[in-house]
Amino acid sequence: MMAAEQKRREEFQDSKDIFKKNSLLIIHKMLELNTQTQENTTVLVDEILHSIFFLGGINNPPYSPEVIVRDEEMLNALKNCYPKPFGLYSSQVPKRSPLSCVLDMIVHLLGQERENEIIGTLQDFIRQLSRGRRAKHLISFTICVSQNTENPNSLRYYGVSMSTSGAVPGKVMVAASCCSAWDSHVADAVMSYYPDKVKKSYFDGTIKLPLNVRCQAFNLSKGDAMPPCRSCGNLFGLHTTETKEWPYGNCAEAESLSKLLENEREVKNLAGPTSPTCTPEKRQRAKEIVLKHLEYLLCQVKFSWDHSFYTPRSITS
Repeated sequence: MMAAEQKRREEFQDSKDIFKKNSLLIIHKMLELNTQTQENTTVLVDEILHSIFFLGGINNPPYSPEVIVRDEEMLNALKNCYPKPFGLYSSQVPKRSPLSCVLDMIVHLLGQERENEIIGTLQDFIRQLSRGRRAKHLISFTICVSQNTENPNSLRYYGVSMSTSGAVPGKVMVAASCCSAWDSHVADAVMSYYPDKVKKSYFDGTIKLPLNVRCQAFNLSKGDAMPPCRSCGNLFGLHTTETKEWPYGNCAEAESLSKLLENEREVKNLAGPTSPTCTPEKRQRAKEIVLKHLEYLLCQVKFSWDHSFYTPRSITS
């Protein structure tokens, strides 16, 4: 019994160290990438700081920004350049998890057409975050690429799976993304099942993508192409023989398809939900259930929410 308790304590301490280590690695990476572009990408740095500080605040045990960024000179510089994340991480909920911001920065720097390089760059960084460790704090395991293949030169849209650890942070970020970040078709599809992995009897916002839409996920540890899980098959009509149901909205397909549908109006019109239960009134009812569950989750982790979702800003604005 004593040996088992000692092992549990060591694993808990190791997990604590990994969260702080990965948080700092991600912040350093974003600051480094931010210096490699002539354009102003500080809005992404602002967003990732808030997202990390928020997740640190609801972690068990919680971490303040001062615990995550121990170097006083760096901490003061961040506070000076990005005061908003420090002021609002304990009252506002982020719209996205951290590695979504890293992905956007990489795509911005390389260009959306350089798919293999984008995936490879993110893979290399994921290896740094998970090196020699079993716990997977702040790590995405899959990336997805969506594209309208009717045009061979069409834009590619990228997304990653939720870079959170633990059931509560993951459910919080899915709810937040449904209510504040994702395209309405993707949000409706996820809200049809969230939070119980059972489709609502009164609302069905699931969609079926046109055949000309490519939606391909890749494993970030090996780079292998992955078939959609059963959840993504149910949500988006993606063909799959997989039976595994991951938490709805957790997969990279949700973020990738959201970007595609936001930018490709014709595809969005063709992929619209067809159920007679998908009405504005019933959608609002489903959204209220999601928000209520989000409030419940935040109450569980003693987060005092002001009912706002964080809006990042550039340091020049």
